[in-house]
Amino acid sequence: MKLDPKFAEITPKLKELAALCRKNDWINPELYTKYDVKRGLRDINGRGVLAGLTEISEVRSMKIVDGERVPCEGKLFYRGYDVEALVEVFRREKRFGFEESTYLLLFGELPNKQQLDEFCDLLSQYRTLPTNFVRDIILKAPSRDMMNTLARSVLTLYAYDAKGDDTSPENVLRQCLQLIALFPMLSVYAYQAFRHYHDGQSLFIHVPDSTLSTAENILHLLRPDSKYTALEAEVLDIALVLHAEHGGGNNSTFATHVITSSGTDTYSTIAAALGSLKGPRHGGANLRVIQMIEDMKQQVKDWTDDEEVAGYLTKLLHKEAFDRSGLIYGMGHAVYSISDPRAKVFRKFVQELSAEKQKDAEFALYAKVEELAPKIIAKERKIYKGVSANVDFYSGFAYSLLDLPMELYTPIFAIARIAGWSAHRLEEIINNGKIIRPAYKSISTERPYISLADRNAD
Repeated sequence: MKLDPKFAEITPKLKELAALCRKNDWINPELYTKYDVKRGLRDINGRGVLAGLTEISEVRSMKIVDGERVPCEGKLFYRGYDVEALVEVFRREKRFGFEESTYLLLFGELPNKQQLDEFCDLLSQYRTLPTNFVRDIILKAPSRDMMNTLARSVLTLYAYDAKGDDTSPENVLRQCLQLIALFPMLSVYAYQAFRHYHDGQSLFIHVPDSTLSTAENILHLLRPDSKYTALEAEVLDIALVLHAEHGGGNNSTFATHVITSSGTDTYSTIAAALGSLKGPRHGGANLRVIQMIEDMKQQVKDWTDDEEVAGYLTKLLHKEAFDRSGLIYGMGHAVYSISDPRAKVFRKFVQELSAEKQKDAEFALYAKVEELAPKIIAKERKIYKGVSANVDFYSGFAYSLLDLPMELYTPIFAIARIAGWSAHRLEEIINNGKIIRPAYKSISTERPYISLADRNAD
């Protein structure tokens, strides 16, 4: 696909106008304190502003002791069930868990064997795209960013839906189940098109296998020979389980609530959630972790030397290494303090996969960063709560061990998180709440109108 240069050109006039934006849009940070504005809908201690109620999941990072909020080990619950316990059962019983977790999030109850089998069969039936959709929509206009292709595909599916604007719970559930089933295909096919048309590689378009789980189908669709090990499929499945949902307040899920509250259709809502997840402050964080670690491998000669690794991490905080952002990617979370339960669970699986792939030295480096970074951050920065590794710290490494292309890291997050988005969209519709519209305070001053002839040129 040939790119039109005019769409990327920054002209002198645009620079001039952008300078005007910078001048007139800047707001003195002190005013946020003066008017007690909760920037990011969080207070000065990092606690989220209560904006809604949900039955779907709970993110727990604090407990009340003698009337005081005290940080505790992080916990994540899906419909009241501890995610760590769910993963433990999936592993013990040697079965895939994403489909069961999706059922739980959507319907509020754990399925019995028959219900789960019927649900998996339903998802398999929905893993069919409209005739010529791959050719006409995905292959004809490949994008270098899979998230944009995914969002475009979702919006285009609206045109194929005779009940696209029907927001009854039954119809929205049908739409959500179809999107949950189709996301792996839309994501992988988008990557295959990009790889073929931009990189000149062979084009592989495999058909989904109705006997496979979502995780297995992703690997089946992606790899030219469709082969994978049992551990590879298990690790990817657990990644999907852990990313499926994370409370109503995360950026993309809150966006789902906000957009749904306006009464719009499912496809527009999910496209908006995808736009949110694409942002590097939300879904793209694991990419930065991978890139940071790769830079560290080049800069640190002895990966086992605590002092040398700590020196690099200190340089990161001082904006002297990697992207000079002053951040150690994968460390810290908006809610968790002592620990992120998803990182704690996933760490074990990543360690096993790194052993299978003979990447023990790389895993040891990640473990050392996980150990040293919180201490260095606490020493260098004034922080209001503890810092620990988050799920992004290990997920990127896991995906690299699975030989997944970086272009698919965030789409895989979306493949998982659409389960949570769908549950929250249904919850918002069923409760028929008001349109979500928080207040903004204007700090501009009134000015008299000046006629065009009287305005100064400068």
